[in-house]
Order: sequence, then C-alpha cells, then structure tokens
Amino acid sequence: MTARLDTFDEKEPLTKWFAGSILLHVGVAGALLGYAALQSHFHFQIGSPNGGGFGAVAVNVTGAIPMMQREAPMNPVANPTESSIPTPPPKVKQKAPPKPKVAPPPPDAIKIAGKGAHKTAPEPPMNKFREKQNYADNQVYSNVGQALSSPMFAKPGAGGIGIGTASPFGQQFGWYADLLQRKIAANWQTNTVDPRLSTAPQVVVMFTIRKDGSLAPGSPKVTQSSGILSLDLSAQHAIINSAPFAPLPPGFPKSEADVELRFELRR
Repeated sequence: MTARLDTFDEKEPLTKWFAGSILLHVGVAGALLGYAALQSHFHFQIGSPNGGGFGAVAVNVTGAIPMMQREAPMNPVANPTESSIPTPPPKVKQKAPPKPKVAPPPPDAIKIAGKGAHKTAPEPPMNKFREKQNYADNQVYSNVGQALSSPMFAKPGAGGIGIGTASPFGQQFGWYADLLQRKIAANWQTNTVDPRLSTAPQVVVMFTIRKDGSLAPGSPKVTQSSGILSLDLSAQHAIINSAPFAPLPPGFPKSEADVELRFELRR
C-alpha cells in the first residue's frame, strides 16, 4: 500500500506535451493559409446566383376553405334567408265621424239651465289601437288562420277498403258489412308504408268471424299480395286491431262468416 502511494508523488515532465501543442497550432494555421491561397486562384460556386430564375411566386388569398358538403336540403335556419312573409296592409287613418247638425233654437226661445238643458250627443270613441300598432318585418300577417300540415294526421285508413264480390251478407245483412268496413277502415294505419308511394296494388285479405264476433284461429290471411310487405302487414293489423267485432246478426244462416276485404292505398 505504501509503495503504491509513493508512485503518485513522482513528477512527470511536460516537455513532450508542450511540443505537441505547438505542432498542432502550427498545423492548423498552415491549413488556413493554404485554403486562403487556393481561394485566390479558384472560384467555387454552389447553386444559381439568380435563385433558379423563376422570379416571384403568386399566392391567391382565400377567405374560407370549402369543406366537403353532404347532399341534403338546405337548412333555412342555419343559413341567411330573405323573409317571404306578406307585408301588412297600409295603415288607414280613421277620421272622426261628422258631428250631427243641430238646428239652431228659435230667436224667441228662452234658455233654460239645469237638467232639462239641451245636451249634445257624445262622440263615439275612435279606434286608436290600429294607429299605435307596430308591425315587425318578420311578423306573419293574414286574414285567416294558418292551415294545419303534418304527416302525423291523416284520414283513417288513408285509402279505400271494400267488401269482396263474394260477400256472405248479401243485401239482407248489408248493414253488418258496412259496420265491419267502417271499423276496420278506422284502424287501418299506413304510417309504416313508404311515404313516397301515392298508390299501390290492392291487398286482398280473407278472415273468418265467429258467431260471437271473434276471429277464428289462423285469421286473417293475405290471399292477394300487393308486392309491398309493409302494406300487406298494415292490412292484417287493421283487422286484428279491430277484433272482436259485433256478433253476427240474428238470422244469419251460418255459425261463421268468411269475409274478403280489398285494401287499396290512395294518398
């Protein structure tokens, strides 16, 4: 341990490190002088002095960047639109009614003061509300009320329902057939049918009514389809939702009645 500590106390000469430093600086200075000498005899150029010769570049400034739009109807609430509300009629200043002419009293009349004195009739009040009424530019003005327009409201059935040619009721019980037709038409809902359809082929549905007015098992059945599933189902649901019906009329010769209905869409 003592011998190793003694080695750190030995002095190392710096002569060789000093000579190396001088040689390094002399070499760097010589390299710089040589590069300056070469620059005086040769000319190096990188790139074009004119920057490519293209000149200035035009930039078009835009106020907004158009975004991709969906194909949909224009929303009048989200876009500035001009009002198409009818303008109110011009104000007409009402004139005061003319005062009634009163015949002057005779020159020899004696003026009487008190309750019996002559009094002029009061003038009728003028309608000052119209003169003070202010109409805004976006105010709706009409002589009639606004018409109701909504797809939520429709005529019951939204079409025609008819009894088939082979009706079991005939003329004797025609009133019962009319009762069935009206009740089923009131329950025929066509909201599930494509609203773009204004007309469609007929749907023929057959069902059986028991004596007590209930539907027989397996009723109703579509015997002639319209080709539109939603329309066929709406016709079946109209019959199912209308059951039970009134009992078969007294005197009907059978215990059951096979009824054929034809549903025709008309909008």
